[in-house]
Amino acid sequence: MYKYEFERVSSGISGWGLMSGNRYGTENYQELIRARAEEGWRYVGFIPAVQRGTGHIEEMDLVFEKEEL
Repeated sequence: MYKYEFERVSSGISGWGLMSGNRYGTENYQELIRARAEEGWRYVGFIPAVQRGTGHIEEMDLVFEKEEL
């Protein structure tokens, strides 16, 4: 059986590109995934939690799993 935990991360405007509009970036996700891996968790994916009407993801939940012994 597996146990699951979720970690919420935000993405924000990281710049603006000509012809492409606002650019969004997510910070610290790599550090979160590495820290969880050191604790025995496995990253399995993400779920958009908050989206703009344009489809841009503002917040997402990173999904981690760990096998229960």
